[in-house]
This record gives sequence, C-alpha cells and structure tokens, in this order.
Amino acid sequence: MTPRRRGGEQGFAMTNTEDGMHPERVRVLVVDDEPAICRALTTALDRAGYSAIAAQSGDSALARLAAEHVDVLLIDLRIPDTRGDVVFELAAASHPHLRQQTVFMTGDLSERAQKLIASCKCPMLRKPFELKEMIAVVGSRAPRQSRDARGQSA
Repeated sequence: MTPRRRGGEQGFAMTNTEDGMHPERVRVLVVDDEPAICRALTTALDRAGYSAIAAQSGDSALARLAAEHVDVLLIDLRIPDTRGDVVFELAAASHPHLRQQTVFMTGDLSERAQKLIASCKCPMLRKPFELKEMIAVVGSRAPRQSRDARGQSA
C-alpha cells in the first residue's frame, strides 16, 4: 500500500523547506506491554503512512521520548512497570504537545481512567477495537502542520 503524500492527509504533515513544502511522516509512539499488540498497531500505522515505533513498557516509552521526537502518543493505560497515566503526565510535562496529541487504549474503565480521560480531553479506544478506528483516531490527533511551523525543532 502506497501512502498518500498530500499535506494534512493521513500520516503526513507538511514541512516547510527552502524549496517549498514537503510531506513528513507523522511519528507515533505505541506503548503497550503486549508484543503482539505492538506489532499489529505499528504495522497498521506504517501501512497508513505513519512512522510508528513501539515501546513495551512505561520506562522504555519514557526513554524513547527523551531520545527522539514523537508527534502522537498511543498508550495503554494498564502497563505493569509505569502505569500509562504516569507515562502520559511525564511525557506531557516534557513534550507539551502530547497533552492534546495522545490517544489512550484500555479495557479498564476504572474511575481513575475516566477522570484522566475527561481531564485531558484525549480520546480513548476501548479494547478490543478495530484497526480502522484506531487509524482514524490517531489521524484526528496528528499535527496538520510541520514541527518547524509550530516552533519546535525537527
């Protein structure tokens, strides 16, 4: 499947360069402790034109966020080492754009999860969900303009 390459379309943001606007793949960090889920989600996102990377623990997600730029965070709330809500708060503290560009996944609709989702106004996918639905929700959180235009380093 060949990704579409017009700005504002699924998986791409436009980057302003000296010779004009060029598409840049939107980077999505998938955080889930189940390897099969990480593989399925990153494969679906890659096929949709995103640049997807995975972390199978909260600690590894925080390490990835410290080392590289991520446009969208797709995170499971139930992670054994560092809970998803803790990873979200730490990620948003150092990368403020993630406060609006995060999608939560969970089968757990505890009161704590509901409060977090309501407070940050980020969408939540209830497991199990359709990959098509996940792609659409990630697309709704993806940046529509380049990181340079938002004043962030590339």
